[in-house]
Amino acid sequence: MHQERVAAFAQVVCFTPSINEKFNQANWVLGGNVALTDVLQVVSLTDPGKIRGHNEDCVESRAEFGIAVLADGMGGYNAGEVASGMATSAISAGLAESWTRETLKGLDRDAAMALSQKVVQNQTAKANAAIYAAAQKDPHCAGMGTTLVTCLFYDNFLTVGHVGDSRLYRLRNDVLDQITRDHSLLQEQIDSGLISKEDARSSHNKNLVTRAVGIDPEVETEVHTYDVLPDDIFLLCSDGLNDMIEDEEIQMTLIALQSNLELSAQQLVQAANDAGGRDNVSVMLVRVLKSYAVERGFWATVKSWFR
Repeated sequence: MHQERVAAFAQVVCFTPSINEKFNQANWVLGGNVALTDVLQVVSLTDPGKIRGHNEDCVESRAEFGIAVLADGMGGYNAGEVASGMATSAISAGLAESWTRETLKGLDRDAAMALSQKVVQNQTAKANAAIYAAAQKDPHCAGMGTTLVTCLFYDNFLTVGHVGDSRLYRLRNDVLDQITRDHSLLQEQIDSGLISKEDARSSHNKNLVTRAVGIDPEVETEVHTYDVLPDDIFLLCSDGLNDMIEDEEIQMTLIALQSNLELSAQQLVQAANDAGGRDNVSVMLVRVLKSYAVERGFWATVKSWFR
């Protein structure tokens, strides 16, 4: 019965074959004068961990559109995996449909940045509404929701939208920075000075998020845009990673294995499991191989005629 419900939801949010075929034939280039598939190396890995009987995390990437999405579901009767699956599918599909060369035509970089934030906000709101409506219709899915990290790469920038405590990190020049800020009770306690970062490691409030997609009719998505440089490595992860291992270990792993993203992902998941694996653990690694600035002006228009 559960599998039938998941399949029914998947049919609602996934592309039809005809639309997929249209995208494959269009050969759109959203990375300036190079295809984003030649610019972004993406590796994903998700694992149930050592304790949980099933995996409620979900990941999806569409490198040709510069899209990477990770979600960590929550809810009874395995409904968390329904919520995370709906979120990643709906947002990936929605962005692929709305973030196109046609909609970006004539926009300068600042205008493209503004539009990227708008489409990430809009697609998250649509996913939230769909998950919330599904939860109202099916008693087994009541209260289901998901955390979320959405990345959209374009014109040497990255727009990230996030809800909850799944995270985005960036490794640049061997320095690891946490890009997102958790929407959690623990983070609020740290911000207010009620608890130190050191004491937070042993807190029992780690999993109490203050925002999630699908729990309420509307959700507030935090969205920011950042400049991107060649050789940047971005890590999207569920809290099953950073709750199990310290940021310092994540940094050392990425530095040591940065030439092999697949091995890096495998080692990060293994480290979380070796530390106890108390939760599902998912990682997405995105390496920026080279600049993908968008050419504009007369010659850019002429070049586009021959693509």
